[in-house]
Amino acid sequence: MEQLKQQPGIGPVIQLVEKWPRVTAWIVLSVGCVALLAYEARDVGLTTGNWIALILATVAVAGLCIVIVSWDDEEEIAAEPDSPASAAAAAEPVPDEAESGDA
Repeated sequence: MEQLKQQPGIGPVIQLVEKWPRVTAWIVLSVGCVALLAYEARDVGLTTGNWIALILATVAVAGLCIVIVSWDDEEEIAAEPDSPASAAAAAEPVPDEAESGDA
């Protein structure tokens, strides 16, 4: 992996993906979805406004997909014992069921 980072063409791309993984995933997914949209709707006869609206909606849906998929990543980070999020969660007291009066 370190050799790829030293390559003049692919090195900056790998650094970008490591720095902003969700943004790059959003860009890649958006480009793929817009390409599919353009291919499938090429003969439909859409106006310029229709194209703009469809492309914006497609990019927004791709962003929502990345956010939804990344929810699991946040849970995994919080579950790691050395992460600050898990340390904060461990410091919070858990209410005892006997104290709540629901017994």
